[in-house]
Amino acid sequence: MPADACIYLDNHATTRLDPLVLEAMLPWLTDHYGNAGSGTHDLGREARTAVEEARGQVAAAVGATPREIVFTSGATESVNLALIGAASRRPGGRIVVVTTEHAAVLDTAEHLRQQGWPVTTLPVTGRDTDCPGLIDLDRLAAAVADQTAVVSVMLANNEIGSIQPIAQVAQVVHECGALLHVDCAQAIGNLAVDVDALGADLASFSAHKCHGPKGVGAVYVRRRQRLVRLDAQVFGGGQERGLRSGTLNVPGIVGMGRACDLAVAGLPTVPAAVAALRDRLWQRLAAGVAGLRLNGPPLEPALRLPNNLNVEFPGIDGGTLLAELSRAGVAASAGSACSSDQPRPSHVLLAIGLCEEEARRSLRFGLSRLTTEAEIDRAAAAIVAAPAALSPG
Repeated sequence: MPADACIYLDNHATTRLDPLVLEAMLPWLTDHYGNAGSGTHDLGREARTAVEEARGQVAAAVGATPREIVFTSGATESVNLALIGAASRRPGGRIVVVTTEHAAVLDTAEHLRQQGWPVTTLPVTGRDTDCPGLIDLDRLAAAVADQTAVVSVMLANNEIGSIQPIAQVAQVVHECGALLHVDCAQAIGNLAVDVDALGADLASFSAHKCHGPKGVGAVYVRRRQRLVRLDAQVFGGGQERGLRSGTLNVPGIVGMGRACDLAVAGLPTVPAAVAALRDRLWQRLAAGVAGLRLNGPPLEPALRLPNNLNVEFPGIDGGTLLAELSRAGVAASAGSACSSDQPRPSHVLLAIGLCEEEARRSLRFGLSRLTTEAEIDRAAAAIVAAPAALSPG
């Protein structure tokens, strides 16, 4: 199916490259092809200048200084560098994560556990509470009371959209002398991100979640007030102040900088507009599908990502429903793209109290600033029609 015929509602997995981002990248893929590490000629020096400009753009988007931004291949590498790099400086210190974190965090924590670090995984509030998916601050305080190296808490969940009270989390974490890593992959363009206001010591970002290119990301490493030191995980040429060796992806970095600029420029209007479309979709689905149930927090700006909707369809297998929607030209998902090839139900939905059958009946819809009202209405009609098309007889 041609891309322009698809109604794309899987924007938590990736977003469409903004044409303005592509325009910014193209010169660095063609005429300006120098290696940013080559300082002996103009092509190399201009590539280095472009990288530093993009570093400033990313820093400005998240309230950091340019020297606190380290470019990586994406949020997964950023998470690995942040958690393993920080833990390596504190041998034997406890690692604390939340059960609803992305696999990049959970698998990295498991790797550290196998290497000898104690790991605590905290539960979240359940589906029958006022705001499912939130961390319990009292449980967090109890967990970090023991010698703790680093705590990792996702700012906004990629499956149910829950927004954690990171500033309060930071206060608890810092009282025990631990570092706080925040996975911000879903946040840029959907929320205002300020690492100082959050109290983050480390934070991970990915360009392709905010209409930038795939294969590039960044990790924020605090260098003000609380100087954070990491051990490098990739070795070679000493790029990125020795924290991440390897030839810099100049076109991708330029694209990430431009994408961050555009995302921040849209903050005064885009999140509210996207939330209105998300609410429109929910209202049409709730009116057309009997027994439909919302998974996750209420649809309120302070509690849930504006572009997120996760719902349980009664009596219908989610995989079968996704296949029917794909035939109808609607792209959605059952959860994280990183686990879509695995038959297990969403660990996030299980964590908030759904049973396996309920989790398998649930779908995730992710909107973006490029989603239109006409697409929402067409998608809603197709989604409402799909259960009837799948019913026997």
